[in-house]
Amino acid sequence: MSKTYAGARLRRLRQERRMSQADLARVLAISPSYLNQMEHDSRPLTVPVLLRLTEAFGVDPGFFSERDTTRLLADLREALAGEIAESRVSAADLGDLAARLPGVAKVLLDLGRRNQELSERLAGAADGRSGDRATGVSPHEEIRDFFYRRQNYLHETDVAAERLAGEIGIRPGEVLAALTARLGERHGVCPAAEPGTRLHRYDAASRTLHLSPRLRPGQRAFRMATQLALLEHDEDLEGLAAEDFPAGSPAHALARIGIANYFAAALILPYSVFHAAAEDARYDLERLTDHFGLGYETVCHRLSTLQRPRLRGVPFSFVRVDRAGNLSKRQSATGFHFSRAGGTCPLWNVYEAFTAPGRIHVQIAEMPDGQRHLWTARAVTRHRGGWGEPGKTYAIGLGCEIRHAHRLVYSDGLDLTSASAATPIGMGCRVCERLDCSQRAAPPLGRQLLIDQNSSTFVPYPVEDIQAVD
Repeated sequence: MSKTYAGARLRRLRQERRMSQADLARVLAISPSYLNQMEHDSRPLTVPVLLRLTEAFGVDPGFFSERDTTRLLADLREALAGEIAESRVSAADLGDLAARLPGVAKVLLDLGRRNQELSERLAGAADGRSGDRATGVSPHEEIRDFFYRRQNYLHETDVAAERLAGEIGIRPGEVLAALTARLGERHGVCPAAEPGTRLHRYDAASRTLHLSPRLRPGQRAFRMATQLALLEHDEDLEGLAAEDFPAGSPAHALARIGIANYFAAALILPYSVFHAAAEDARYDLERLTDHFGLGYETVCHRLSTLQRPRLRGVPFSFVRVDRAGNLSKRQSATGFHFSRAGGTCPLWNVYEAFTAPGRIHVQIAEMPDGQRHLWTARAVTRHRGGWGEPGKTYAIGLGCEIRHAHRLVYSDGLDLTSASAATPIGMGCRVCERLDCSQRAAPPLGRQLLIDQNSSTFVPYPVEDIQAVD
């Protein structure tokens, strides 16, 4: 068994809990000097210590694993590709920084993004373009990071939603009736049909929640639950959003909506009930959608949030991808990460899902660093209704690390231990380390291309340290 050195993370966890080394050593039943050595990576974390940390703080043992640095390391490699190419820093150095000093690595990323934004603004001003145009991370990307930092789980929000679900009697098959009663009796809000292009519209003056008649029952329930969250927990939503974003900013407004949507999902799919059903069904997605009477995407998204301390589900990554490869939704309770730029991997099974809509596709995928994941993918289509109106087709992907795959019904019959059973994928062509991939769609960042008019290769963008294929 490989040894786990995670001194920086252990120290950060202790400091976040405002505990001294003596306090934490007492909880872990070890000496302060032994704890000090672990925090400085002189000694590894032992299995008994990891178990006590899990019990004391409600964190998954994976919190201390190098697997959790996958996304951070990918961002560092992408942001510092030029420095890697010039040998100013090595990939191994970045891996060590991400694993041992994640806080410093995040500050370095923030500084790099600010520097890039400033450079682009100055270049725009010099060219006569507006120098005030924001060119950094988009507000929507900031919201994805907001949920990622919290492992896609908002504890207080989830508990409050579950408490409300018990109070108003949320049960499969009775969700719409319970929500309608709560909105009417507590807030005087009456749902009404509204034809047109809007899915919903709330009129505070008339206390009317207008809902499109084209919404399916599950979608109607979600919109009603979201409005209930805004009416009953507005201050809580405001406070949580303000933890990361200044009031009045676009990111703050989007965060409030995102948290309200989270509350809605936790209300119509209460944590304990849904977690028990998921475990009992071995995460069979079709059984869960039938049991709760909700859409495939809603169920998948809720599964990616089951990270309550002492009642954790499988930590999933959830994505929604269109035919052009755009990721319109991306949430993760794990370290799985695709690049912010450069698209996704064409070998990923979410794209295969478009070839057979309605069927669940299963894939064991291996990242360049050797990490393997079990992915399920299914294409779903939405229609606004009416002849001639185009529909929307997405592939919904749900994946977990291979160490959790045995808990899923989709692992039956698969060899989870064989590396040869895995499909090699990457984090996006621009930053992917698989230089010999024949599916590469863009030159790798920070690498010098091998250009030779007298030869060609199966690799679209050969680099100097990759030999031509005979």
